[in-house]
Amino acid sequence: MPSYYRLGKLPPTRHTQFRKPDGGLFQEEIFGTEAFSGVYSTLYHYNPPTQVSKIRKVKDLAITNWHPDLHRHHHVRTKNIEAEGNAVDARHPLFYNDDVFISSARKTKGMDWFFRNAQGDELYFVHQGKGELESVFGSLPFHEGDFISVPRGTTYRLTLQGKENRLLVTESAGPIEVPRRYRNDYGQLTELAPYCDRDFRRPENLVVHNDSGEYEVRVKIDNSLVSYIFNFHPLDVVGWDGYLYPWIFNINDFEPITGRVHQPPPIHQTFEAPGVDILSFVPRKLDYHPLAVPVPYNHSNIDSDEILYYVSGDFSSRKGIEVG
Repeated sequence: MPSYYRLGKLPPTRHTQFRKPDGGLFQEEIFGTEAFSGVYSTLYHYNPPTQVSKIRKVKDLAITNWHPDLHRHHHVRTKNIEAEGNAVDARHPLFYNDDVFISSARKTKGMDWFFRNAQGDELYFVHQGKGELESVFGSLPFHEGDFISVPRGTTYRLTLQGKENRLLVTESAGPIEVPRRYRNDYGQLTELAPYCDRDFRRPENLVVHNDSGEYEVRVKIDNSLVSYIFNFHPLDVVGWDGYLYPWIFNINDFEPITGRVHQPPPIHQTFEAPGVDILSFVPRKLDYHPLAVPVPYNHSNIDSDEILYYVSGDFSSRKGIEVG
């Protein structure tokens, strides 16, 4: 949940001299959105973050459009997709439009390099596995059931514990946020929200790297991967503060809203982004009015495409469903 947070060492006032132990200046960076009008954080680096020694194109990330003969529902089975690679290379594209790009991944290893998505904000759902998100903002341990939000432009890598991992990855054209109706005028979550502020985990253990060497950051931009080589460790931030940073929310902390008769899907909304709503259908008391019409809840959502991803348990309105 984006709210003010600080970690590490900071000068008393922004845009003022903040010196290293050797007398040199730490490099201040404004990491922000909407041309200085949106949320932002201020980071202090050991090295100039723009100091790149080499740039090369790694590969294009072209995808093949599928044009079915009939316009119909489709059951996409992702349970047995190939287990391979890291959280970037293992992504299998499933659905996309101008607002969102959705992939499934069964990754088997962590990243040998760092990653920065300059094309979209990312939301990982950890269906299976655990590990750690290491970024310029600090470390964030993750485990099964976690939603991991990574703002566009964040330099990070994912490390893993074990080889059995399954992710659903959403890349959004705009920021992934808590729905506005869950927040008061000051941004605090209201009592009517299906979760509270303390349910959100923020970066911790800011480990400062001041190492020299050759370090690679792969940047996703214009549907391609570009390699940026730095002569210093990219996680060289000694302190930061602000409102823009990675965070984690676990699906088991989502408190469902129920009613005696069947409730419309928006009550399950968890996050939103421009053109995208993310909903969570968690175990709940269902349709307990004595005359309630049980699901399925037939509805024609004319202006939205709907994608259901099955994690565990039984979903009452569908048969023949399996994990993934």
